[in-house]
Amino acid sequence: YCQAHTGANAAWLGVAEEKLAFVWEFETSDRFTTAERAALRLARDATLSPNATTADHFEELRRHFTERQIVDLVAIVSLFGFLNRWNDTIATDLEEAPAAFGRRVLATRGWEIGKHG
Repeated sequence: YCQAHTGANAAWLGVAEEKLAFVWEFETSDRFTTAERAALRLARDATLSPNATTADHFEELRRHFTERQIVDLVAIVSLFGFLNRWNDTIATDLEEAPAAFGRRVLATRGWEIGKHG
């Protein structure tokens, strides 16, 4: 659910769909900068249960972002974590635009609409 919304919005803001299709390979894909890898690593590890962020995450983030930007990243990750749990729990229907993006871009990498269709 969240992948389709966020991916569709990122594409709308100008991020190449080819790059978005490889977001789960961010650690090894040359499509991502070291700053993007640090932010995506934070997003991935902060959403695990239990939370897997460490001081190393923040040391790496400080190489690329200001303290304010890091706070913003954590706030966004936390908000989207909440929204993802909410929408997944109540099986919210995915709107057509993000669903179409998911089918076109993310499904090639294993995404499925699941209970949100």
